This record gives sequence, structure tokens and C-alpha cells, in this order.
Amino acid sequence: MSKIEKFAAIRRDLAAGMSGRAIEEKYRVGRRTVSAAMASALPPPRKDMPPRGSKLDPFKPVIDEPAGRSRRAPQAAAHGEADLPPAP
Repeated sequence: MSKIEKFAAIRRDLAAGMSGRAIEEKYRVGRRTVSAAMASALPPPRKDMPPRGSKLDPFKPVIDEPAGRSRRAPQAAAHGEADLPPAP
């Protein structure tokens, strides 16, 4: 059941004389929802929430630093030719 349908059903039951508490139990909603349905046929629109940052945001410089430093470092040879044994 969508919220609009639920508001319509609540308003219908209120018009039929059903008590607010009985409606709360029937539709498993709170008193504020019943009050909002009495006040308006349409539910209030959802509030837009601003995007939240990540919990890692304070630590990202520390996390990225070693990886960034190693990417900028010149490639070092793992073994020089002098370190290798002669070919048979």
C-alpha cells in the first residue's frame, strides 16, 4: 500500500467515525501520521537531504599518501645484472 493510498484509507475511516487510536493500530502508523492525513489528502513530500561525506574522509590523505608516493617514485631494478649468477 502506497503512502497516498494509506492516507486515503485513513481519511475514509476517520469520516466513517473510527477513532484515531483504532486507525493507528489498524494501519500501524503513529498519531502524527493520522494527524497529517486529517490535515491533507496528500502526504508531505520527502525532504531532500544534502549528500553526506564518507567516514573515511578525514583519513583519505593518510590512506592515499603511501600509494601516491610509490607511484611517483622511479622504478628501481629488483636485481642488478651484477647480482645474477652467470648463465650456464
